[in-house]
Amino acid sequence: MPGKFRFKLQRVLDYRLQLEEQAKMELAKALAAHRQKSRQLDELRDTLSAHLASLDGKAQVASGELWLWRNYKRRLEQDIYLADRELFQCAKRVNRCRQDLIGKAKEKKLLERLRETQKKTFLHEENMREQRESDEMATIRYTSGTL
Repeated sequence: MPGKFRFKLQRVLDYRLQLEEQAKMELAKALAAHRQKSRQLDELRDTLSAHLASLDGKAQVASGELWLWRNYKRRLEQDIYLADRELFQCAKRVNRCRQDLIGKAKEKKLLERLRETQKKTFLHEENMREQRESDEMATIRYTSGTL
């Protein structure tokens, strides 16, 4: 009866699988945050466009209203600048998470290859052992039958 293959580094492989799954979750969170910031930036740009268009239809504007319009425009531009910087930071985080995931996947893949190599070696040795036993049994039967 053949023995059962047992990978001695299975716990390490399981741990690497867990680390890879955590890295995938971190990447998913980073991508979700990036999408949200991108939507916020688009909304701010749309608001600014609508605000700029709001002054086009008016023939005369009071100075107080123009002051408010300019301040609101300036604030929207400032918010767009800040949102753009935050989006850039999110993109950097996505990139870091992606690189981390790639590294963890490579580490896991290395152990999986080692396991497969060891398993093939084990199976080959098992087959050779069984073949030797079978040959030995055939030799014993042949020699006992001829005597």
